[in-house]
Amino acid sequence: MRKIITIILAATAFCNTLNAQDKPTVPQDTVKRTGLPGTGSPKVQPKPYNSVITAQAKSLRGLFIVHKVDDKYFFEIGDSLLNKEILVVNRISKAGSEVRSAAGYAGDQIGSSVIRFEKGPNNRIFLRKVSFSTYSPDSTKSMYQAVNRSNIAAIASAFNISAFSPNSKGSVIDVTDYINSDNEIFYFTSSVAKQRFGLGSQIADRSYINHVRSFPTNIEISTTKTYNQISKGTGGFGTPVPVVPAAPSTSLGPVTLELNTSLVALPKNPMQPRFYDERVGYFTVGYTDFDVNPQGVKEIELIKRWRLEPKPQDMAKYRRGELVEPQKQIIFFIDPATPKKWVPYLIQGVNDWQKAFEKAGFKNAIIGKIAPTHAQDSTWSIDDARNSAIVYKPSEISNASGPSISDPRTGEIMESHINWFHNVQKILHDWYFIQAAAIDPEARKIQFSDDLMGQLIRFVSSHEVGHTIGLRHNFGSSSTVPVEKLRDRAFVEKNGHTPSIMDYARFNYVAQPEDKINRQGIFPRIGDYDDWAIEWGYKMLPNMKSAEAEVSVLNKLTIDKLKNPRLWFGKETNPDDPRSQSEDLGDNSMKASFYGIKNLQRILPNLITWTRESNEGYDNVKNIYRELTGQFGRYMGHVSKNIGGVYETPKTVEQSGSVYERTPASIQKEAIAFLDRQLFATPTWLIESSVIDQIGENKLTIISRLQEPVINRLVSTTTLNKLLSAEAADGKTAYKITELFSDLQNSIFKEVKNNEAIDVYRRNLQKIYVERLISLIKPNLSPMPLPFPTQPQVQSDAISIARAQLRDTDRMIKAALPNISDSMTNYHLQDISDRINSALKPGNN
Repeated sequence: MRKIITIILAATAFCNTLNAQDKPTVPQDTVKRTGLPGTGSPKVQPKPYNSVITAQAKSLRGLFIVHKVDDKYFFEIGDSLLNKEILVVNRISKAGSEVRSAAGYAGDQIGSSVIRFEKGPNNRIFLRKVSFSTYSPDSTKSMYQAVNRSNIAAIASAFNISAFSPNSKGSVIDVTDYINSDNEIFYFTSSVAKQRFGLGSQIADRSYINHVRSFPTNIEISTTKTYNQISKGTGGFGTPVPVVPAAPSTSLGPVTLELNTSLVALPKNPMQPRFYDERVGYFTVGYTDFDVNPQGVKEIELIKRWRLEPKPQDMAKYRRGELVEPQKQIIFFIDPATPKKWVPYLIQGVNDWQKAFEKAGFKNAIIGKIAPTHAQDSTWSIDDARNSAIVYKPSEISNASGPSISDPRTGEIMESHINWFHNVQKILHDWYFIQAAAIDPEARKIQFSDDLMGQLIRFVSSHEVGHTIGLRHNFGSSSTVPVEKLRDRAFVEKNGHTPSIMDYARFNYVAQPEDKINRQGIFPRIGDYDDWAIEWGYKMLPNMKSAEAEVSVLNKLTIDKLKNPRLWFGKETNPDDPRSQSEDLGDNSMKASFYGIKNLQRILPNLITWTRESNEGYDNVKNIYRELTGQFGRYMGHVSKNIGGVYETPKTVEQSGSVYERTPASIQKEAIAFLDRQLFATPTWLIESSVIDQIGENKLTIISRLQEPVINRLVSTTTLNKLLSAEAADGKTAYKITELFSDLQNSIFKEVKNNEAIDVYRRNLQKIYVERLISLIKPNLSPMPLPFPTQPQVQSDAISIARAQLRDTDRMIKAALPNISDSMTNYHLQDISDRINSALKPGNN
């Protein structure tokens, strides 16, 4: 979900269009050149302006003057725009249905960069690609020149000056060949980017310029490009798999796309940036700063946010704390292709953020609007970089995303195209069915009412808009709510079940039917954390004239605000903190998951009835059943993360308490006891025959598919080494690795200790556990890819303890075998003993 570009517009949306389906041409070089000794290239002699820009030229004024003369395109670049940074954003405008899986969807961004035009020697204009990864922002300091000398911008292309402007304050360059070429500025900005989409070389004779449009602050270039397709990509904003280019003989045929390139002038007066604080979740831009630390360098992160400023006449009101409208609203247009019935809900999802921006002092700061029709405004285009939009995509992808494009110098968000994939409705349906059908009768259907689906769309719209205004996921937010409060109707209907819509908290699956909670207490909404995050990121501090000056003020504000635990930000990237998890609820995973399981147990017996459609088979049952078992698996994952957990609470030196704390041993033991009851003791309720017999699933596979990931996580070097580290830090209070293995063995081998027959499900579980231990000491024999690193360190005690567990398990089995009368149990235990002995045998390790 992220990408954005709002530019300070000049008065009106004036724009003419240079139309034509122009085939590429290679113009004859008619520019006279004169050789100059020692210059390395001949000097170009520009021609008279009227002989280049003839009377037949179609000319448009905007950021540059754009001329179309026959089949050639010229930029007339004023001298005042030379050496000015220009943001280039490339995206797909159209893609055929037969190639979308490889090439992506309309609106997909395919690259961005910053360029500048400058005059070079011999009457040339150079196009340089600018990097801000290393930066000295203060031109008054001596370091500025030194950094610039060590960070020279690459010359991406050179253009002969065809003519000078009549007033001698501009240069005319022919950009036809450059626009027609397959270059890394205007299109896919790297070969890797093309590989992601499965595209090879451009086919020149099937590629051409559609038109060029000129606007006051931007240039829009539309081209049709045909590429050799070298492999199938994953497409869109999913996670494409890196593609190795295929040999020409294995080409899959041509792919034709319509691409749009926006050249957008970065603000002449950059916005005052705001430094990132890891206690509040914002996306960032960054660079290495050589000025701020006189004895070294510092990695700087600036938050991404829109420029919201009071109108000059309202500044006094703003200072007094009165709400004022910003100079420029954040506007999201709804793609005209969007089904009409969903448009009001998407707009409401945008407008829901207006109350949050009031915390920053702005009213009506953000608004959703229906895009104008061609009759209403023939110049309006969804590709125009001045227009942010929610773009509808006729896609089977069950997703939505909110990317953004920002000024790399300051983090100012300049534009966004939210990707709204049609099939997001499926995932919304399945989420709500599985998490809410036990408490909302309207969820017990395969086809939801338009109102219910519309409200689901509104929630996702708000979430994605949150990304486009700079906010990251806050996976820790839901952990600030006590589990029992999630069953308190008055509390959840007033406060919501999580303080942040940026959490992946989805719906209130903890609520039970007897709690009689309505949708106000089931749905996520913009909450306390979101209000605080907008206040922190967008509230102006008029007396602070620099980002540096703001730091101490914002720090004091943050310390005071965080006395309210509901304002805590938990990173979505933290693999160790059990408070920061996707799809979880409440402050105790075991309690929340227990209630969630009770609701799943209510849904399963009704699955066939609730998914029934006349004249259809059992595909609905199969789909929802897999969603149900997947939800159960999530609960097990939420609980498992408590084992070896490490809490992370970022702080500045002015705050008391530790940044890192171990999950209390009592919580970890509670987690293991939960897994023993709900997962290791076969959850036979999940394999209801009346359902399984209709969908053809294998009961053994269903159970092992749920148990194996948990065993793999618990018995991984990652988890075990965290337990060892905790024991080294405090051996008296830590949950020790030996305790974990003792608890696991008592749970998993319960029948062996009691001389009982072992059924087939438990035999499978015991094999999974033993094979996992073997993989620790012999990682090359690991039976499957694991979700966590498993390569043991030679010096780790985890290996020693794994060996000891295998030996202890073997002794336990051999002691039990004489008393086992059940033949399958006997065969199973002998097999496990043989596997252990083979793994421990000298020479096999």
